Amino acid sequence: MRTILMLLGGCAMLAATAARAQSAPDDGSSGDDIVVTGEKANRTLQETATSIAVTTPARIEQENIQTIQDVYNRTANVAETYGAAGFTIRGITNTGIGAGGNADTATVYVDGAPIPSVALFGGPTDLWDIAQVEILRGPQSTIQGLNALAGAVVLTTRDASTTDYGADARVLWTDRNDRTFSAAIGGPIVADQLGFRLSGERRNDRGVIRNVTRGGYDDALRTLNLRGKLTWTPTALPGLEVRGSYNRVRRDGGYLYEYARTDTPDFYRTRVATGNAPSRGDIAADIAVLNASYDIAPGLRLSSVTSYNRVTSHAVQDGDGGPENAQVIDNLNRFRTWTQELRVNYEGGRLSGVVGAWAYRRSGGLDANNRLNIPTPVATITALLRSGGFPAAAATQIASAYAAALPVIPVLYTGDQPQLVRNAAWFADARFRLTDRLSLIAGARYDHEANRYAAESIATFNGTLPNPAAFGAAGTPLFLAVTAINRGVLGLVDDASSAAASNARSFDAFLPKAGISMEWTPDLTTAFTVQRAYRSGGSSQNPARGILVAYDPEYSWNYEGSLRSRWWGGRLTLNANVFYVDWTDQQTNVLFGNNIYDYNTVNAGRSHLYGVEVEAQGRIVPGVEAYASVGHVRTKFDSFVLPSGGTVSVDLAGSQFPYAPRWTLAGGVNARVARIVGNVNVNYRSAVFTETGVTQGQGRLPGRTLVNARLGYDADRWTLFAFARNLLDERYKQYDFAAGNRAILGDPQTFGLGAELHL
Repeated sequence: MRTILMLLGGCAMLAATAARAQSAPDDGSSGDDIVVTGEKANRTLQETATSIAVTTPARIEQENIQTIQDVYNRTANVAETYGAAGFTIRGITNTGIGAGGNADTATVYVDGAPIPSVALFGGPTDLWDIAQVEILRGPQSTIQGLNALAGAVVLTTRDASTTDYGADARVLWTDRNDRTFSAAIGGPIVADQLGFRLSGERRNDRGVIRNVTRGGYDDALRTLNLRGKLTWTPTALPGLEVRGSYNRVRRDGGYLYEYARTDTPDFYRTRVATGNAPSRGDIAADIAVLNASYDIAPGLRLSSVTSYNRVTSHAVQDGDGGPENAQVIDNLNRFRTWTQELRVNYEGGRLSGVVGAWAYRRSGGLDANNRLNIPTPVATITALLRSGGFPAAAATQIASAYAAALPVIPVLYTGDQPQLVRNAAWFADARFRLTDRLSLIAGARYDHEANRYAAESIATFNGTLPNPAAFGAAGTPLFLAVTAINRGVLGLVDDASSAAASNARSFDAFLPKAGISMEWTPDLTTAFTVQRAYRSGGSSQNPARGILVAYDPEYSWNYEGSLRSRWWGGRLTLNANVFYVDWTDQQTNVLFGNNIYDYNTVNAGRSHLYGVEVEAQGRIVPGVEAYASVGHVRTKFDSFVLPSGGTVSVDLAGSQFPYAPRWTLAGGVNARVARIVGNVNVNYRSAVFTETGVTQGQGRLPGRTLVNARLGYDADRWTLFAFARNLLDERYKQYDFAAGNRAILGDPQTFGLGAELHL
């Protein structure tokens, strides 16, 4: 914390220096300029009660932001988990607490298309040619519906122009041999009626984790992102606007997160891996969106958004991380997603809002082809022997000797887990002005989901069982015991095999929203809202037992107050939200005790969370802009008893959510002196726990502070600049696998050069 305060002080000194230069004003956007799209109504950020953090194209350029993970790290009460594996909003991970359930708690949308979480570690969420990034914090179930209990992330790409030609290009190079080439061009095909925009980005990153067993770098990366967009506004049909886009993404690189050895000298500076199997995380995504809108009458607009995306994610990882040929995780996910939304927006003198209908279909699933080593379950073997008549001490001694002879159970596991989700809903969200200052807020969604989850698996023993004769002569109790244990081990493996089976479930939910807003002055508004959120139930497979287990939906109630304000003639914008969430029937994965793969999803408990976000942006003098944000959240399991190992249970009540930092702070300064432009920004995340329960302190990761900077020469149409990421060389872990002497390390200090061209 002391470091971040010192750096913010340095930012203030930079601002003061630039202030004395009295240069030209910048082009930053205030809350009055930003129109929020995630709530599907034409409201500015200052008119929206929902807690929304917006990243504009100006900020993307000023801070040299390249990926959505960069945005997570710079946003109050938002954080990445580890690597690019996921994110949290207000302490809730996007895949749910405890990784239970098939549905997500937060969804990322690109131009209205929902992207499967298996593809979020690269490609579709890179930020070249992006018009706006919105992070909606808190439940969005009324408007967004499916998979939005924690929030939503909305990316809008830059539209084609029907009036002006333009072209943009960028080249980036770093001392880590990371090279990025980006370009875009567009303009009218038919003046004022039909326009196009084409953009593309190619990235080649050598990586920083050198594999000393196979050679090369485990985290090497190549990406290609191509996008084409058309805008049609025919003069023959005034009020009609049609926008179509196609986005093709290919990612060829390391796994979604990469381990480095921690048992080598200076492992932060010299990062190595020793796995003998390839480490891959490949994505192929194709995203098509058609957005049409028509002005039916003054203030009344009809819109249709159709999206289709096809995503393939192939993830391969060396499971043991060493040079031996022991474990390989090979998971192939394929999904096809189609959505259709129709909505009517109305803007009147007193009443404004939106009414709509939504349809969704996602099909696909997981193909697994894994080679696993399952630690020999001593406790399970001991219980088996005791049930056969052995005294407790003798059973424990025999089980331990057996585990010494067979420390792991080698298994070949293949699985096919197809799923189909269909969702239909209607929704409404409106504001009614009772007076010129007092407004009522109301909304509702009726959501119907039908899902089918299937599974088929084959597990085979892939090794050599201990010889009973090595323990005792034929016919002796010890010989017979080891023979029985061998049969039990083969039985455990066989239990993981299952014939094709499927469960079909359906769910209905009514999700209301109500609130009140008071505009005290034209520059000061407060609001209070209450809304219900929901994540559907489903079915999950227990890999060890080869069975499908049903689980129920989970719900939350969110109570939220907001402040929107401007001060000093609009030079300072100060916004804040305070919230309390009551969450019941949480879905989580539970370990039942036979072995590490003996788990499935259950509804395990109840929890609550509360906190606040404060965001400020101010223009100190012409040419100098400063901004800062503070997020604070407290999470707690109130009732969270997990069955484990039959009659034994684990009570997690009182522990915190994993990857839920209590504090997230960020700030920065943009300054311009003549043609010299600069940015310094800093973000801080407090300590997090990587697991739940009474022992979660063993998985505690300390807080970290990241400083980034950019300094350039701006000649209007072209810019040359230098940049630094993790300027102060903060050394931190995102996950620590201490037992395996491996860790997921944070990004190292990186310096680079860049050039931009805008025509």
